[in-house]
Amino acid sequence: MTKSVAIVADRISWEERELIRTAPDHGLRIDWVNDESLCLGHPDAPSVRDFDAVLVRSRSYTRGGLIANLAETAGVLTLNTARAVHLCENKALLRTALRTAGVPVPDFRLVLSRRDFEKALDELEMPLVLKPVFGGMGKRVTLLRDTDLAQSVYDYVEDLGHAFEQACLVEPYLGGGTSVRCLVVGEELVGAAEFVSGGTDWRNNAALGNTSRAAAHDPDVVKIVGGVVAELGPGIYGVDLFRTDDGYVVNEVNHAPGFRGVATATGVDAASAVARYVRELVA
Repeated sequence: MTKSVAIVADRISWEERELIRTAPDHGLRIDWVNDESLCLGHPDAPSVRDFDAVLVRSRSYTRGGLIANLAETAGVLTLNTARAVHLCENKALLRTALRTAGVPVPDFRLVLSRRDFEKALDELEMPLVLKPVFGGMGKRVTLLRDTDLAQSVYDYVEDLGHAFEQACLVEPYLGGGTSVRCLVVGEELVGAAEFVSGGTDWRNNAALGNTSRAAAHDPDVVKIVGGVVAELGPGIYGVDLFRTDDGYVVNEVNHAPGFRGVATATGVDAASAVARYVRELVA
């Protein structure tokens, strides 16, 4: 019997098209539901109640967690769980949870004011990275190479940022222009790729068009990914790692991962892996 799944997203990208295309091969029908059209809150959640599962792939860092929470509360199978989505949306909470669980993360300071920022500059060595607590795709992530530049950059945060946009992290610059993206489905590391920043842009983010190549399933990587899953619960994640002199650290975890880069670099059929996992849960 075919099961019905809603992809809740603000737009359809390559990943969503692949999931919709491969769904019938796995006994699924997947429909796109615009995340601006749900109007959740009714206890029966009429906009999603006819679906067997809801796959939350909203890129918004305000909508995803809210949608997941209300859909889950209404009794609809929701991927990922509301707790996992909320943690992934908030870099400060995610890193604190992972660090408490014994998963290695970069050193960081939460910056909510100019005073916080100046303390962070005193406590951490240049070069540093300033990034928003809420955000993704490499946007508004800034490399600070000297103190004078740092103060000028923070002027923009202080004067132009609104509400949660002013919540930032300051952390040491790690990675040297490379990072490892791991695609996790359920509890399995499906594929791993190393992203290398291209041109003059130092940020190693697949959304910025950087190059990628397949990465081996290093035992240390597998162990760290296992620790992430143990804390967040099984789900569909993009786990970004930096390699340091002391081993790998988790930079961030994406609850609605783009997997085109990993699929292209490794040849893995990521969409089918996700569809099989969803089908197992709704069987």
